[in-house]
Amino acid sequence: MNKGKVYLVGAGPGDAGLITLKGIRAIQLADCIVYDFHINPRLLTYAKDGAEFIYAGKRGGHHEMTQDEINRVLVEKAKEGKIVCRLKGGDPFVFGRGGEEVEILYEEGIEFEIIPGVSSVIAVPAYAGIPVTHRKIASAFTVITGNEDLSKQDRIFTHIRASNAPETMIFLMCVKNLDTITSKLIQEGLKPETPSAIIRWGTRPEQKIVTGTISEIAHLAKEHKISPPAILVIGDVVGLREKLNWYEKKPLHGHRVLITRHLTDEYLILEDMGAELFVFPTIDFLPPEDFTDLDRAIEKIGDYSFIVFPSPRAVKFFFERFLSLGKDMRDLKGVLICAVGRETAKNLKNYGINADIIPEEYNSEAMAKLLKVEIYRFGQNEKIRALYPCSDIALKGFSEEMEKAGIQVDAPITYRTVKPTEHGKRLVRFLREGKITIATFTSPSSFNNLIDILKDDAKKMLNEVAIAVIGKTTAKAVEGAGYKVSIMPEKSTIKDMVEAIIRWVQQK
Repeated sequence: MNKGKVYLVGAGPGDAGLITLKGIRAIQLADCIVYDFHINPRLLTYAKDGAEFIYAGKRGGHHEMTQDEINRVLVEKAKEGKIVCRLKGGDPFVFGRGGEEVEILYEEGIEFEIIPGVSSVIAVPAYAGIPVTHRKIASAFTVITGNEDLSKQDRIFTHIRASNAPETMIFLMCVKNLDTITSKLIQEGLKPETPSAIIRWGTRPEQKIVTGTISEIAHLAKEHKISPPAILVIGDVVGLREKLNWYEKKPLHGHRVLITRHLTDEYLILEDMGAELFVFPTIDFLPPEDFTDLDRAIEKIGDYSFIVFPSPRAVKFFFERFLSLGKDMRDLKGVLICAVGRETAKNLKNYGINADIIPEEYNSEAMAKLLKVEIYRFGQNEKIRALYPCSDIALKGFSEEMEKAGIQVDAPITYRTVKPTEHGKRLVRFLREGKITIATFTSPSSFNNLIDILKDDAKKMLNEVAIAVIGKTTAKAVEGAGYKVSIMPEKSTIKDMVEAIIRWVQQK
């Protein structure tokens, strides 16, 4: 039997940046990813094409899968010869039942690897500006699960009193038993005025922190409607929060930005400034079902005066086919290469090509004007031909402009657009709960596809969301559907849109 392998991966407490490099590598290798509720969905964007996703989370006490069912899936997928990534919140061995899952794998003779994660035990207090130890305040810390029946335990912190050492106590999964925990601690001798903090959704945009003495924290938590997931930190280190609080001071803290295309580096500055990115491409790209027209154009590539690449995808899919047919860059000698947008020009450089023409305005109308000027380089009587490798839903405006100028345009379908729906349920939930604050759209299709996915609930879900767009055409599609565009940069680039989002938030 061909047995696969299971990677047990700790994904950290929520901030996507807290996963390890080795954890990302396991996600990239996986044929199947079994993930929990607390996983930041952005981590799933590292998965390879065709990877299978299995949701095994628990929310509000409701289990999507029982532990026995999770164990069975891990075994079954591995025995099918697949690489499985079991993606768990925090660290898999810190109150994460990771040990139980690995025992089953061992008994079944399945190869496994443990990839530790950043535990909420240290990360969540750190994001709240609370160090769990401090040379002058606390020399140790204790981690205790708070979801067991603590009333049946004789003592919670006997060892602390015995050592007579200053120590920090951290209770995980503590909301349900908060009254019991704090009452018992005071009964056992902890001073009622001991500082404490309860932290909900630590490291995420929803992070909420309530501080107070141990005698009042349970009441304060109820007053501020603190619900799971949350942890309780007890000790004098809580007093450092006033000085060390840093995460909530980031300019974009509290914002979750919806990215409706594949993530690129230009968006990451939003994360640097405190926002969380929810990556949900409403458009995916595939090769054409029929290569006849594209192959015909490639075979006569030397007959063209220009090749106009409208997007990075056009570059990628064109050259994949171009090279697969045995062509190389020498076949492009004498052909002017035009790029719509800096990102498109950047992708051309990956193939060793510097674009000859890049318009200052990144749209097809501006490109058409530039090409009209270039016509004179070929003489008035010479027949000018342009190749325009485009998508199956490309607008005809560019081709029509070229035809008016006397340029013959061939526009073979070079790639297709499709609508992915993976993880759509989580996006719908985030929108319903008001967890998306800004939605970005880079084309009419990215917007229209999202509306189609949301269906009748779209209007209600997007009502309180600020919409950012690239280009007048996208803005027209959004406004034509009855929505307001709040953010639109002068230049139609992702970089400019990101900068416009930052300015918009800072002006609010």
